[in-house]
Amino acid sequence: MKYPCEFIGELVGTFLLVLFGCGSVAVTVLFSAHVGLMQVAVIWGLGVTIAIYATRHLSCAHLNPAVSFAMVLGRRMSFARLPVYLLAQFAGAFLAAGLLYLLMGDSIAQYESMNGILRGTPDSIKTAMMFGEYYPNPGAGAVAVVSTLTAFLTEAVGTFVLVFMIFSLTEGCNLGRPDDALAPLFIGLTVSVIIAILAPLTQAGLNPARDLSPRLFAALAGWGAAAFPDEGLGFLTVYVLGPLVGGALAAGVFTRIIEPLMRKKGSETDDCSC
Repeated sequence: MKYPCEFIGELVGTFLLVLFGCGSVAVTVLFSAHVGLMQVAVIWGLGVTIAIYATRHLSCAHLNPAVSFAMVLGRRMSFARLPVYLLAQFAGAFLAAGLLYLLMGDSIAQYESMNGILRGTPDSIKTAMMFGEYYPNPGAGAVAVVSTLTAFLTEAVGTFVLVFMIFSLTEGCNLGRPDDALAPLFIGLTVSVIIAILAPLTQAGLNPARDLSPRLFAALAGWGAAAFPDEGLGFLTVYVLGPLVGGALAAGVFTRIIEPLMRKKGSETDDCSC
């Protein structure tokens, strides 16, 4: 493999992110371990932060195909490295789903038995949501009404904000950014805020690898068609295309509008070093 360090970094980082994040959803569904959306959102954010700190010396710690795609479009990463990043991210997410099922499988079966849930039926999305995501969020109640278009826009907007903040927090000309050592913490906080707002609509995936790999694992582990949110390809539109579009737009807006303004401002004040 041409980029072994990048592959290991992205695989391990995405593995940690999905294990912590999906794990927080699993223990909430099965054991009511967390009360309220904010607790799960904070754990997701901390998981992102920890994963970045653990692996950014090996890779760029994208841990998300939408981020990697945006970095290529923003000319922060070469296209040649993209396949390695994507393969590692999807593999890491799949392995994390497998370990989570290994740890929680018996408890999931007991939960289904106690609640009269037959795995593979539409009702089993109550447990499948621990792996893949659904719109509207199965835990949001009858109030949430979310069309495929609304779900697509939700994922695109959420990922736009995330990627825009990643660019902002790592751009040398942004004098308002925190120290590089703190950037992962603020990226994690951004994830927490986005999840806290958007999760009632789509569970706030924001990451094609985080959604697709665990969803495919769930399909193989007995949930079958119930692992997918609709009879068509809505899950691909919402949870894969949505984040990719949002990330691409963020890369374009930042590199074509915001970054030139930052450089111009820096040259005027002679304070910008990139």
